[in-house]
Amino acid sequence: MFRVNHMAVAMAVATAFLSASVAAEPFAYISNQLADSVSVIDTEKGTVVDTIAVAGKPAGVAVAPDGNRIYVSAPEAKGFAVLDALNRRVIAKVAVGDGALGIATAPDGKRIYVADWYKNTVSVIDADSLKIIEIIAVGQSPSGLMVSPDNRWLYVANRLDNSVSQIDLDKLTIRNTTKVGEHPFGLTVDGKGERIYVANVESDDITVLEKSHLKRIATVKVNSRPYAAALARGDSLLFVTNQDDSSVSVIDTVTLKEIALIDVGDKPEGIYTHPDDRHVYVANWFDSNVSVIDAQTLEVVDTIQTGEGSRAFGQFIAR
Repeated sequence: MFRVNHMAVAMAVATAFLSASVAAEPFAYISNQLADSVSVIDTEKGTVVDTIAVAGKPAGVAVAPDGNRIYVSAPEAKGFAVLDALNRRVIAKVAVGDGALGIATAPDGKRIYVADWYKNTVSVIDADSLKIIEIIAVGQSPSGLMVSPDNRWLYVANRLDNSVSQIDLDKLTIRNTTKVGEHPFGLTVDGKGERIYVANVESDDITVLEKSHLKRIATVKVNSRPYAAALARGDSLLFVTNQDDSSVSVIDTVTLKEIALIDVGDKPEGIYTHPDDRHVYVANWFDSNVSVIDAQTLEVVDTIQTGEGSRAFGQFIAR
């Protein structure tokens, strides 16, 4: 294993992307919890091109598949805000509950899912009407959410239950619940929907699950207080933010071994991969900035200043 700390010159991300409304590189939407705002990063230019005021201590972020809408959970506003990506403004506010935190969108864009930390539930919301369709009871303090690529399952990290729930999205009922490490928070699913990777904050490790019965495949040790995870390079590498170590662990998903440790900003939290499958964006809470990692060289290639308390928990770049 090796550790790298290269703050190289800014480099442009090389893949073109066309959304339904804007022909451009995709934008990254970074929630700044302490500033009550969302920074909009042009990933081609590597700069913040706008800042949108979002009240209620914004935390979780989910971008609609077409890139036209951004959903931002706001715990102190007891729900989430809907942002118009083209006009870059809040166009709706949806009440969910006092503990709205984790948020995710369906791959087809038809539903939004919001975890309520206090009520121990996940709300299912129709993306067109913004009405709640169903409320599903899960484990204690649900946080990270991720929908499988086939739109069949929703995975929920239940922090205080040390478990992950698998929800059947046809029946809107829980199919399985499996114990993982201590205090799971963020999670991610591979492109085939076959493996789920869960970041366990208190046990300093990653639990790897298979989808069929949520069977535990492996436990991989990382550094201090892993928070969230993202895959890159054809799902061959898993990147994990270590909050208390100001680093990102890199795990080889074939050997399930940590192969590198990359220094980033202070208190890294949210992490997500650009559609080019090479550049990984990391929101650093204490430094109020975003580190951009090149998944090929395993180096930080850019640092972008955002807003106070950058968190960006969830899928904050359009797929």
